[in-house]
Amino acid sequence: MTRNRASAKAAGSAFETLIAKGLAELLGDDRIERRTKNGNKDRGDVTGVRTIRGGRVVIEAKDVKVQALPAWLREAEIERGNDDAAIGVVAHKKRGTARASDQYITMDLRTFARLLEGGEPR
Repeated sequence: MTRNRASAKAAGSAFETLIAKGLAELLGDDRIERRTKNGNKDRGDVTGVRTIRGGRVVIEAKDVKVQALPAWLREAEIERGNDDAAIGVVAHKKRGTARASDQYITMDLRTFARLLEGGEPR
């Protein structure tokens, strides 16, 4: 079955919800939830995520067959800036599983280093 605009939006919304609920459960944090859309100043798909030192984390969620990691990372970085967050990452679908904990998170090395340092708020 091919995707149309409506089915793609539905799949994207479902994946965003899966990531938010899964991360909230893994971290035991009920503040993590799917973010409502913010128009041209998008601030990511999941909100309420914080680093160990309190910096906000922007998560851009992608449920598509064809990966475009460089473009997705640029999008996450723009959204990180829009949210004045410390970290921006991409959550993307692992084909063949629907468990939240099996999905992938991608970031560049600079972001990974910032995260390991505690992800200080900016």
